[in-house]
Amino acid sequence: MQTRTLVSQAQLARPLGRTVYWIAFWTLIVLFALVFLFPLYWMLSGGLKSAQEIIRTPPTIVPASADAANYGAAWQDADLGRLITNTAIYAFGALGFQLVFDVAAAYSLSKLRPVFGRTVLFAMLATLMIPTTVIALPAYLTANNLPFLHWSLLNSPWAIWLPSVANAFNVFLLKRFFDSIPAELLAAAAIDGAGPLRTLRSVVLPISRPILGVVSIFAVIGVWKDLLWPLLVLTDTSKQTINVGLRQLSVGLPENVLIAALAIASVPTIIIFLIFQRNIMAGLTAGAMKG
Repeated sequence: MQTRTLVSQAQLARPLGRTVYWIAFWTLIVLFALVFLFPLYWMLSGGLKSAQEIIRTPPTIVPASADAANYGAAWQDADLGRLITNTAIYAFGALGFQLVFDVAAAYSLSKLRPVFGRTVLFAMLATLMIPTTVIALPAYLTANNLPFLHWSLLNSPWAIWLPSVANAFNVFLLKRFFDSIPAELLAAAAIDGAGPLRTLRSVVLPISRPILGVVSIFAVIGVWKDLLWPLLVLTDTSKQTINVGLRQLSVGLPENVLIAALAIASVPTIIIFLIFQRNIMAGLTAGAMKG
């Protein structure tokens, strides 16, 4: 069956129709690329401008005198090495906890089907409707004084790691993917003597790499870009994340140096996206069809 498109094959076969099609296609591609890439260019070029040029009105598109020393000053004055290291520890620690607990929760809801499993899933998804700012105060009070244990998690990695585990969206993504795994495959593993844990480790996880890649990216980026929660629980300046540190340093740094620091802080997330962009697309569509 022929695939239906906006432009018919008969029109594309004509020289005029083919020319108009490709002109419109590349025009839209360039426009969308400019819309998404211009803010990134504006940030990178702003880090190369002088303190006087950065506040000039009207602003300059191309730096009049590019000075890469602003990036070196930003790295030293803002202590970006420490801030990026702290953020990486929090982000990849949260990733480890999410891969363990969210995968276990999604697998149990999808394949083990516990009692009231649908109710639990509905309650988890309902939390996505609650704004983060609404639960910030109860979460802070809980982290400051854990029930029954009376421990304070403030200024420790646990204050970032443990709340990140309760990620209903990642559990939902994983469950949708696990639902698409044929039951016959799990039944064959059970016939061979594999229990639920062995089946998860030897059968389910190896074929779940696309969705695990997506969840990993979401987990790392979620911690990397968060500001409100680290601002509340990490008051020690030596343990702050990149966003909190730059927010507090924004008052004392020149604007061009601050923009250079922001550009450096965005590099790790851009690299992660460029490396794993195929995993994002493959994982988001992996559970769309059963088969």
